[in-house]
Amino acid sequence: MAGSSSAIVAGLTSAALATVAFLGHQAASSASAHPHAARAGTSPGVVQADRGADAPDGADGTQHTGTLTAPPRGSGRGTRVVYALDTDRVWLVDRSGKVRRTFTVEPGTVDPEPGTYRVTSRSGKVTGSDGVPVEHVVRFADNDGTVIGFSAAVDGSTPRLDPKVRTGGVRETRADGMAMWKFATIGRKVVVVR
Repeated sequence: MAGSSSAIVAGLTSAALATVAFLGHQAASSASAHPHAARAGTSPGVVQADRGADAPDGADGTQHTGTLTAPPRGSGRGTRVVYALDTDRVWLVDRSGKVRRTFTVEPGTVDPEPGTYRVTSRSGKVTGSDGVPVEHVVRFADNDGTVIGFSAAVDGSTPRLDPKVRTGGVRETRADGMAMWKFATIGRKVVVVR
């Protein structure tokens, strides 16, 4: 009986190690398949220690997430949403150039090309291109048939990136999604920078 128990334990241990190795391989493959997947451990809106603490509330009552820094150079002037692809960060900038809110996002598998866009449509609640119910959808671009817009998952989840599926949802936290919804009305300028 002792011999068969040892064999069962050894078999279960081997199976567990094989599963862990397989999942590790999948994670490594996913991270190399899409540049954004390498940061998949960071939830949208989460501030990394090197980015500083939350800034104080703005005069308009919005709460700033992350270090309140100026938007990237070359992102234009006036009221606008600025989206930096390389850092997955968004800035909501008012008419005077003051940053009202800045936060990180989790993009889908398809990025917009750098350039200036306008908010073209909005939806209160829909099902995202990844099958997850989302709210506060703000659409602003199209890349080869894939519509790109900001949204927040109703359940607060981040997107599960499958490099074989074209998704254009740029996922925010629910709080950041509400701020975007209030700020980015139809026609609002969206500047995408590298």
